Amino acid sequence: MVGSALLLAIGVPFVAWLALPWPIAYRWVDPETTALMRYRIAQVERAGEPLALRHAWVPLGRISANVVRAVVAAEDGRFREHEGIDWVAVGEELRYRGEVPFSWTDPGDLRALVGAGRYYLRNRSEVRGRSTITQQLAKNLYFTPERSLARKAAELFIARRLERFLGKDRILELYLNTVELGPGIFGSEAAAREYFGVSAAELTTFQAASLAGTLPHPHTSNPADRPGRMAWRRDLILQRLRGGTRDRSPIPVAPEPIMLPEDIRIEAPDFGTPEPPLESPPEEAMEEPGEPGVEPSPAPVEPPPVEEPAPATERTGI
Repeated sequence: MVGSALLLAIGVPFVAWLALPWPIAYRWVDPETTALMRYRIAQVERAGEPLALRHAWVPLGRISANVVRAVVAAEDGRFREHEGIDWVAVGEELRYRGEVPFSWTDPGDLRALVGAGRYYLRNRSEVRGRSTITQQLAKNLYFTPERSLARKAAELFIARRLERFLGKDRILELYLNTVELGPGIFGSEAAAREYFGVSAAELTTFQAASLAGTLPHPHTSNPADRPGRMAWRRDLILQRLRGGTRDRSPIPVAPEPIMLPEDIRIEAPDFGTPEPPLESPPEEAMEEPGEPGVEPSPAPVEPPPVEEPAPATERTGI
C-alpha cells in the first residue's frame, strides 16, 4: 500500500511534466497562430464582435535593434543571463531576503524562503508574476490569459524547455512576432505598420519604446487608444535606454487613473472680473515710415549739446 502511494506520488507529477508541450519544432518552424490568438478570436466570436487579426512574420534581422533593446529593458533586463526564470526579480517581488542563488543547506536561505512564502500568502492579490520574456512566450504559445497556479507552474517548465532547445535569439524572434500589441495586433511588424506606418525595421527608439510601453496591457492603453498609461511607461523605458538608471528589473505597470465619484463636483476658482481689454492704437500709430517691405530706418538722434568749458579764473595772492 505504501509502495503504491509512493509510486502515485512520484508517477503522477512525472506524467504531468512529460505531457507538457515540448517546443523543439519551433527551433525551425514559425507558428502560424498561437493559443493567445485563438483565444482572442473565440472571445470576440462569443461577443458577436468583428476582429481583423493583423499579423505578419519577419525574421529577427528585419526587426529594428531599437525594438529588441526597448522590450528587453522594459520586460526582462537580465534576459541574456537567466535560464528562463529571473529568480532575482521573483525574490524582489516576494521580499526574499536570502542569498542568490538559493541553497537548500543554508539555514538563512530557508528562513528567507519561509518569509517569502508568508509574504505571498498575505499579499497574493498584489503580487505580480515578474514573468521573463521566455515565460511570456510560453504563455502566448500554449496558454490563455486566465491565471492559476497550475498554469504558472506549467509555464515555468516550458520556459526552461524553450531556453534549452531554442536559444536566446530564436526566443526573441518568436516573442517579437507573436506578442500582443493591441486589439487584434500581434507582432512588432503588424504593430509598426498599424501605429506608425513603417516596417519593424524602421522603428525609431521613441517608437520602439512606445510599443514596449503598451505591455503588458495593450488593450487598455496603446499608441492609438488612451495612450496615457503607455506614455508613462514609455518615458521610463527611454530613461533606462539612455542610461538614466541601472535597474534591470521589469518596469512596473502604469498606475490606474484616478476616478472621482460622480457626486463630487470640482468648481472652477473665481478670479474676479477680468480687466477690460486695452484699446487698439489708432491706425496712424501702427503705420511704419518708409516703403512697404523695407525695414524702416531709425529716426535720427540729435547729439547732446556740447557745453563750452568755463574760462579759467585768475588767482592772485594776498
